[in-house]
Amino acid sequence: MINLLTAARTAKAQVSLLTTEQKNNALTKMADALIKNTDKILSANAIDVENSRGVISDVMIDRLMLNEARVKAMADGIHDVAKLPDPVGHTLKEYVREDGLKITRVSVPIGVIAIIYESRPNVTSDAAALSLKSGNVCVLRGGKEAINSGIAIVAALREGLREAGVCEDAINLVTDTTRESATALMKANGYVDMLIPRGGAGLINACINNATVPCIQTGTGICHIYVEKTADLDMAVNIINNAKTSRPSVCNAAEVLLVDEDIKADILPRVYDKLVKGRKANGQIPVELRLDDKAQSVIEGTAAGKNDFDTEFLDYILAVKCVSGVDEAITHISAHSTGHSEAIISTDDNAILKFTSGVDSAAVYVNASTRFTDGGEFGLGCEMGISTQKLHARGPMGLEELTTYKYIINGSGHIR
Repeated sequence: MINLLTAARTAKAQVSLLTTEQKNNALTKMADALIKNTDKILSANAIDVENSRGVISDVMIDRLMLNEARVKAMADGIHDVAKLPDPVGHTLKEYVREDGLKITRVSVPIGVIAIIYESRPNVTSDAAALSLKSGNVCVLRGGKEAINSGIAIVAALREGLREAGVCEDAINLVTDTTRESATALMKANGYVDMLIPRGGAGLINACINNATVPCIQTGTGICHIYVEKTADLDMAVNIINNAKTSRPSVCNAAEVLLVDEDIKADILPRVYDKLVKGRKANGQIPVELRLDDKAQSVIEGTAAGKNDFDTEFLDYILAVKCVSGVDEAITHISAHSTGHSEAIISTDDNAILKFTSGVDSAAVYVNASTRFTDGGEFGLGCEMGISTQKLHARGPMGLEELTTYKYIINGSGHIR
């Protein structure tokens, strides 16, 4: 580990000085190398998938699995990053004092960014692309489920760097997937300038509790959808279905449905028909509805347990609660949300304003699915993660969030 960290730290100066053209050329070569090595990447991924069967859920297997289309999407994401403006070297603020001293604040790379993540191979390419474009060196530490995929992907990305004449140590992979390697990154003071964990609550809490390097809290998503009493019910059902079932294993999937009790008899049977009955009829996995007492009086489902409104299921499970109105919805979200993404379905402007003002999460939606909380959907190319904290970065983290700034002061013999 120390040799890898030393190499990353040594590469920091060179990478920070790359021009926009050099970075974009390297990104293009990296994307081309992914496509060129698709067969190798898929063969390595097949080993990971086979090793994980029976160990992780089918939903998480889907998160791990690659195919030609997903590898192409990874390459497309790198191309998208290459097309974005360079976030480094911008004058953020400039002023001249009365005595002529000129003070300029300029955007600069953070340095060495370490990312600890779990079983999503695309994070490897996304993180590498965003790090390079923002002038940073990355140290990637994936989970054991995706280690073979990670090795193959990083080998391809480093091949692209070589072809572009850029130091290979701009992208580094930790192949030790033990807990000790993660802890070493958390405590790599003097080597790691920022740590980003991407994964479940256990990983994120471990970083928060143990890291001595600066750490950004990301990822855990107990996302809520609140159906207010004036909602268009057809719209509401479509949004709920999309937010829960389009990809339940991701952090922007809905985990909790809040329903205004005045319309529970109208909306809940429609939700049941769409998410349970309809999916069964179509041969799809039905959603398990975990219901509070009021919801149970209207539709069938499992009684909600005491932890169901505080759980990121990452599966075909949805906790359902009836509330008295927008005030109770906000109170419930404040008590149970992880600060990721929440949505209100409503046609009442006053209710919408109260909800968007009162809910303190990184992304707050009106009549739209929470599934849009994503760097690509937000125009960032791809994302390093979704920050659920408030310092430095909040929401999807793209290029700007991977920079800091420094002051450059120009004088002409000024003394104090």
